[in-house]
Amino acid sequence: MTPILIVVIILALGFDFLNGIHDSSNVVATMISSRAFSPRVALGSTALANLVGPFLFGVAVANTIGHEVVDPSTITIEIVLAALVSAILWNLLTWFLGFPSSSSHALIGGIVGAVVMGAGWRDLQLHGLYHVLIPLFTSPLIGFVAGFILLKIIVGLSWTATPRINEVFKRSQIVTGLALALSHGTNDSQKTMGIITMALVAAGVLDKFAVPVWVILACAAMIALGTAVGGWRLIRTLGGKIFKIRPVDGFASQLASAGVIITASLVGGPVSTTQVVSSAIMGVGTSERANKVRWGVAQDIVMAWILTIPASALLAAGIYWLLHLLVL
Repeated sequence: MTPILIVVIILALGFDFLNGIHDSSNVVATMISSRAFSPRVALGSTALANLVGPFLFGVAVANTIGHEVVDPSTITIEIVLAALVSAILWNLLTWFLGFPSSSSHALIGGIVGAVVMGAGWRDLQLHGLYHVLIPLFTSPLIGFVAGFILLKIIVGLSWTATPRINEVFKRSQIVTGLALALSHGTNDSQKTMGIITMALVAAGVLDKFAVPVWVILACAAMIALGTAVGGWRLIRTLGGKIFKIRPVDGFASQLASAGVIITASLVGGPVSTTQVVSSAIMGVGTSERANKVRWGVAQDIVMAWILTIPASALLAAGIYWLLHLLVL
């Protein structure tokens, strides 16, 4: 392995760790806000589920990211490096600002920007890009609708129940929360697996795109560690600033989110856990009462979503230009 390849792998694992920190809020915010679990218990259990997830549901998303968007045999290790640095910088900025932006969008934007600057538009595989962008942009809407409908069904079924049913919804989040954590580990860590494998092919270490077992293990471990550390700024945003979450709200939003993300993972569609969970929470809140949702916070989240891909693409293009300048 060359020094630059080692740097890329370290940066990729660092991105995975930051992704765990960044997205831990998405998985545990509703559990904590609804008082189903203490913060440490929620983060610890979801970290373990994140570690197990990729081994249960395969690496279809890694193949999409690393093999379908661009042919890894046609790009250089510098392109992969520029894409990673761009995604990391954007994640750090949005984490500092407390915006639950999408790590997935940042990575896709970084790949597109670096490839266009370093190799040109022709090296982008449009059918693969569509396979990435369609799930990324439709999954929030699906999450919103799923959350809205699920809460209506749950409230209808438990209309005559006593207040003790809140305890049932609290305990049920053991299942739905872990399902959401498994879905997060399955979908998000695979994006880093795809990047590392792409770098291994670009550097000539691998003859063809096939995710090694050590890459799966390393990426799963790093996202689990990041989740265990937790992202407290974003937990406050998702857990309390959108609306006051009750146990039934947490149960419904987790179930809706997990269903959307696991389904996408099985068909190889990368989605944003941040977007799906945020949208599901808003769907649940709207289902109960539209003015219950604090739409000002929701607007900030949507703005971060809109900016992420173009901003990270431009950033990656600039980083590649600087790297190319320094090499020359």
